[in-house]
Amino acid sequence: MSLLRSLRLCLVARAGTCPAGPLQLQSSQPRHTFHTGPRLASSASSKELLLKLRRKTGYSFVNCKKALEACSGDLKQAESWLHKQAQKEGWSRAAKLHGRKTKEGLIGLLQEGNTTVLVEVNCETDFVSRNIKFQQLVQQVALGTLLHCQNLKDQLSTYSKGFLNSSELSELPAGPETEGSLKDQLALAIGKLGENMTLKRAAWVKVPAGFYVGSYVHGAMHSPSPHNLVLGKYGALVICETSERRANLEDLGRRLGQHVVGMAPLSVGSLDDEPGGEAETKMLSQPYLLDPSITLGQYVQPQGVSVVDFVRFECGEGEEAAEAE
Repeated sequence: MSLLRSLRLCLVARAGTCPAGPLQLQSSQPRHTFHTGPRLASSASSKELLLKLRRKTGYSFVNCKKALEACSGDLKQAESWLHKQAQKEGWSRAAKLHGRKTKEGLIGLLQEGNTTVLVEVNCETDFVSRNIKFQQLVQQVALGTLLHCQNLKDQLSTYSKGFLNSSELSELPAGPETEGSLKDQLALAIGKLGENMTLKRAAWVKVPAGFYVGSYVHGAMHSPSPHNLVLGKYGALVICETSERRANLEDLGRRLGQHVVGMAPLSVGSLDDEPGGEAETKMLSQPYLLDPSITLGQYVQPQGVSVVDFVRFECGEGEEAAEAE
């Protein structure tokens, strides 16, 4: 409870101010070590191929040279050879590290059109969670979940919400521009970073007209990718029903998300619930995080929206309880 109390104080202190500036993630080139092959003849042509393969794949010059030597200078085959070697290395390392605790990691939030997804990917240390390669893995998982949700054929008359567990998430395709599944991308990341990792869970929400999904990520870091991915340690989605599009919906949704992250409700409840007792776990009857003199229901009612559902993710949630058992 002390961790949750600290989080609440932090959220209240930050209320009314703009979130901290986005952290721009800097790209870096991964390096791998593969077995040697026959030497490639030195020439202007081979050097050009080497530079082209290096730029395209990001692997080291040494490994790119080995790939070109093994594939007799065929650029496409050399690229495939590099990915296959990295995949083998990743699966081998993943098998060795399997079973090690993964308490750290990141929550990823991605919104596109009427679809919003929240994912959790875990690793062993906070140091690795701040690595660009790990954050790229979270991005791939969020994109894979978003594509899965968008491909679901449903006629929405009300909002739709779903969850994916670890095994379901692992089997999703990595995306239109990436071969294999998300578990293959997980193995590659483990091979590169040398820590055990898990694709823990995902949640998705789709809404029709008349609904809005508010969102908040605590300790947000923004990805520089074309996709509007936000990363952090806590995340929340709040589904609201509204009769008309209001100018302040984004700010309202962020404040509701802050409340869900800080107060950790278990259900929405109703405006008729009396504060106190068992109602303390019902969202609408809880003291409003940013103004405890009123309930959240009293804050929401004049805004012209109805809170109908929410999702809350806390990174590493459940790991301590599992250890205690």
